[in-house]
Amino acid sequence: MYEKKYGNFLTVILIISIIAVVILLGYFIYDVYTKYHSSKEAEEAVNAFQNLVASNKNTVNNIDTNLINGIVEENQIITENPETPNNTDGGSGTGSSGNKTSSGNGGSTSKYAGYTMIGTIEIPKINIKTPIIKELTIDSLKKATILIYGNINEEGNAVIIGHNNRNGTFFSNLKKLNAGDTIKITDYTGLQIVYEVYDRFEATPDDTSFYQRDTNGLREISLSTCTDNDDTLRTIVLAREI
Repeated sequence: MYEKKYGNFLTVILIISIIAVVILLGYFIYDVYTKYHSSKEAEEAVNAFQNLVASNKNTVNNIDTNLINGIVEENQIITENPETPNNTDGGSGTGSSGNKTSSGNGGSTSKYAGYTMIGTIEIPKINIKTPIIKELTIDSLKKATILIYGNINEEGNAVIIGHNNRNGTFFSNLKKLNAGDTIKITDYTGLQIVYEVYDRFEATPDDTSFYQRDTNGLREISLSTCTDNDDTLRTIVLAREI
């Protein structure tokens, strides 16, 4: 009788263990699939955006040439730049107080996950290639990186935030960037600027002291995300154009 009860107990333990392993395996597979799908979708959006702005840039250049040569027809239409992004606050652990974007770096007619793409960011070292959008909400932070201050690829500093999903997506691996690593930003005009990392540090969410830093007339960017172990701290990466 005792051996039978003991055998039943072991059978129950074995079944529970199998179920636990299946659940863990399922979670792992789901996480890998989600990461792959998210990265692939973001990369496709980046490629489409860059192709679009490159095409628009070529069209504008051709129009400019025609204007110079005086052969533009009277009824030729030149499309104006899209309106300037106007970010709003949204709750998330990655942002900081004092969110602001200045005028001059317009939005784009391109959409990604329902949000307005104003550029793209590529970081080869950590295999990141994702859109930059202008709307700041809890949901948008799950979709892409967001410009919360300044204007990308313009003189001065631009602050871009992204989630730390702890799985390699978005800004999860900012902590791996070191001085000398490169970051490429493409804006809605088709301009691509390569930036070089020169500093990395941790800060509190309300520390915006680096936002309005003196860039000596250069273009600079600041990337921000939560640290791995503490959502009340941010990993900040500073980079300047090269």
